[in-house]
Order: sequence, then structure tokens, then C-alpha cells
Amino acid sequence: MSESITKAKRVALVTGASGGIGAAIAERFARDGMAVVAHHSGRTARTPDVIATMSRAGAPVIAATGDIANEEEMAVVFDTAVREFDGIDVVVNTAGIMPLAPIAQMGLDVFDRIQRVNVRGTFVVDQLAARSVRAGGAIVNFSTSITRLQSPAYGAYAASKGAIEAMTLILARELEGRDITVNTIAPGPTATPLFLEGKSPQLIERISAANPMRRLGTPADVAEVAAFLAGPARWINGQTIFVNGGAA
Repeated sequence: MSESITKAKRVALVTGASGGIGAAIAERFARDGMAVVAHHSGRTARTPDVIATMSRAGAPVIAATGDIANEEEMAVVFDTAVREFDGIDVVVNTAGIMPLAPIAQMGLDVFDRIQRVNVRGTFVVDQLAARSVRAGGAIVNFSTSITRLQSPAYGAYAASKGAIEAMTLILARELEGRDITVNTIAPGPTATPLFLEGKSPQLIERISAANPMRRLGTPADVAEVAAFLAGPARWINGQTIFVNGGAA
């Protein structure tokens, strides 16, 4: 264990940290002086750039790969965090997928893949986090404002995220007495590759105008909320925080 690692005040494990919201949260934690384990699926070329950005912030950071829904692979990720940084204080689970289709047209193989990554993946990460996070820590899951907006073609995705919201409050209650908060962030339309993919400029403009702020959210907007929940927000527990500029 290096001297820089031993000086880290807190340790955060962020899944889906190779880009978009996950990368913004990992980078924000690094700027805040936390040691960061940046998890990714291993299928992206952006991870080295994200790691380099966090390293420039002066905080110790390592990358770890694993299938989010595979308990054995994710157990290795958590074990790596504990071995390298001597513990875990914050777990933020942003990893997810968002295939879209009307309910009548979506293949069940696609539906099953959404549930495997989003629901099973969250369950696996939450289970490991519940066993690993130290007192005074935080677990942050991710839902979506679509559970309120209820837009067509998002049925399978919204169903997966509704399950995460229910799981969050239950886990918060199961961790009674351990001084660990469990919350969910539910972003609205956010300018990430996952959201922008396949959308025309005209559609993006319409979506941007559908909230009082008249813009898309940014990954940095969401990272601010994650930093709050991971730090001073000790009386917020079991909640779903909607971050959407007033869209829902």
C-alpha cells in the first residue's frame, strides 16, 4: 500500500465509471480527495482517459473490471478495493443499460438483458456493499426520472429502475444501526452518450425544452448530488432524489 493511499481520508467505489455520469462522479470524488476504485465493464476505450483525469486531481485511483451482474467478478472488485485501500466508505452504482422499444414490440431477450444488468446488477452491488461499507458510509443507487415521466418506449427500462427504488428503501432499513445511508438518484434527461445515442437534434431540442431550466442536465449536475449524498447528507436515507431541472 503506497503512502498516497494511506493518506486518503475516504474510499469510494464507483461502477460504470468509464464515461458519462459514472465518470463525472468518480472525477468529483477524486477532486474531493477520496481514493477511487473506478469500475468498468472492460468494453470501453475511455477508461484510461478517465483514470488520467482523476490522477491529475492528486487522489489515488485504480481501475477494476467486472460484469456488474456476476457476483464472483464483482466480489473481486470489492476485494481489490479493500486490499488496496484498506476499506470502502462509499459505493455508487451507476452501471446500467437502456434499450428502448414499445412494450408490445420488445423482445423478451432484450427485456431479460435489461433486468439482468439493471436489477440483478444493482442487487449484486448492493449485497456486496452491505457487507463491506464501513460505518459512516453511503450506498448510492441509480434510477431514472422516467419512473415519473412515464414516456412511451421506456417500459422495460422504467420497470427495472422502479425495482431499484424499492430495493433502496428496504436496504436502508435492513442496515439499521450501522450508520450507513442508502439512497437513489433519479436523473432526468442528461447529456451522456447513453442518452444521446440515436436521437435527432430536433428531438434533443424538444426534450431540452421540457423542463423549467430549458436544458439537458449534465453529468456534473448529477455528480454534485452524489457528492452530497456521499458526504454531509447523513439524515437523508432510503430516499429517491429526482435530479431533472423540474421536469417531473
